[in-house]
Amino acid sequence: MTNVIAIVNQKGGVGKTTTSVNLAAFLAKHEKKVLIIDLDPQGNATSGFGIEKRTLESSVYDLLVNEVPILEVIRSTNRPNLDICPTNIDLAGAEVELVSAMSRETILKRAIDSVAANYDFVLIDCPPSLGLLTINALAAATGVIVPIQGEYYALEGLTQLVDTINRVKRHLNPVIGIYGVIITMYDGRTQLTRQVTEEVRQYFGDKVFDTVIPRNIRLAEAPSFGKTIAEYDAKSRGGNAYNELALEVMKRAT
Repeated sequence: MTNVIAIVNQKGGVGKTTTSVNLAAFLAKHEKKVLIIDLDPQGNATSGFGIEKRTLESSVYDLLVNEVPILEVIRSTNRPNLDICPTNIDLAGAEVELVSAMSRETILKRAIDSVAANYDFVLIDCPPSLGLLTINALAAATGVIVPIQGEYYALEGLTQLVDTINRVKRHLNPVIGIYGVIITMYDGRTQLTRQVTEEVRQYFGDKVFDTVIPRNIRLAEAPSFGKTIAEYDAKSRGGNAYNELALEVMKRAT
């Protein structure tokens, strides 16, 4: 079965896109067929693969609002085993335009179902909100990865996120659950980071990945070159961490 994973946290700046792009890159390096769907109107996952957002012929907006078939939106990232449904700022208006659409919460699910057999993993990079775009991702997903920043206020809002996942499970998608929780921007030198990490492990138990993603300048630099960390500096601390995360994700998928 294809693993459809929504990467979700309504807090901004916690590493959702960094995790989506680099996890996808390392899964592909391990010979898994991967589709990444950029569901964030900022389009950072799209530009992170070196794709020019302003010149897209079709995007996730067209998929959701104009009912363009997903095969017309998917494009190669020019990396083996790795495709993308790109997006741009047009997607910002989609939530308003979809209000009156029939079965609006499951448009993305129906699109993914039509191509799921072509991929081992579909990763959905969600926007920093719990609006209709994120609900579409949750309705389509077999599981959720939650990136949590190893800093103060990290747990704020998580109850709302878990409640939303549970509501989607009851009403739209009975198979969804938390696939895993990943600690990002980890700095083991600070007592606060260690304390927050311990709280997260107490809250989520064995759902928390063993891997933690460190603060790493190479991770921050890579998108400005249109590269993933797998291409930019795979042997950096950030590169090694995302490779280890990919191995953990594949193990949980078996």
